[in-house]
Amino acid sequence: MMNTTHAAMGVALAAPLAVVAPELAPAAALAGFAGGTFPDFDLFSGQHRRTLHFPVYYSAAALVASAAALAPTTATVAGAFFLWSAALHCVTDAAGGGLELRPWEPTDDRGVYVHPAGRWIRPRRWIRYDGAPEDLVLAGVFSLPGLFLFDGAVRTLTVVGLAVSVVYVAVRKRLPEVETRFLR
Repeated sequence: MMNTTHAAMGVALAAPLAVVAPELAPAAALAGFAGGTFPDFDLFSGQHRRTLHFPVYYSAAALVASAAALAPTTATVAGAFFLWSAALHCVTDAAGGGLELRPWEPTDDRGVYVHPAGRWIRPRRWIRYDGAPEDLVLAGVFSLPGLFLFDGAVRTLTVVGLAVSVVYVAVRKRLPEVETRFLR
C-alpha cells in the first residue's frame, strides 16, 4: 500500500476521539498520521519492510501505551495512536504486494518480516501493489475522517496526502524505468 494510505488509516484510527474526547483528537490524529508513515522510512535502509516494520513489537508497545493512556494526556494518547498506527501499517503491508521492482508482476514472496518468528509473511495481494487503483480508492475512503471530522493541520495533511496519492497512482508504473535508468 501507499504510504499515504497508511497515513490516512492512522488518522481514521483517531476518528472516534473527535466525538468522545475532542480535545485529544487532533494530537491523536497527527500521531496516527506520523505512525502510519514511520515504518516506510526503512526504504532508505536497503531492508524495506524489515528494518522499521515490527508488526508484533509495535502491537505489544501499543498495548502498553494504551494502558498508560487510561490516564489521558496529550502525550500518552499521541504515543498510543502512533504505535497503533505503526502496527496497523506493518500488518496491512502483508495485504499488499511483495518487494519486487514491478509488483504488478508478482515474483517476490516477502510481504512483511516478523522478527520474533524470524521469517517473512507472504504478501496476500488483496491490494495488488502500492499505487494500484484500488489502493487509491482505499486511501480515499480512509481519508474521509481526516476531511470531515478534523480541521487545521490534520485536514491539510489529508488533502496533501490525497493529492500525492493521485499523482503517485498516475506515475507508478513508470517509476521502475526511472529508477533503473537514472538511479542505478
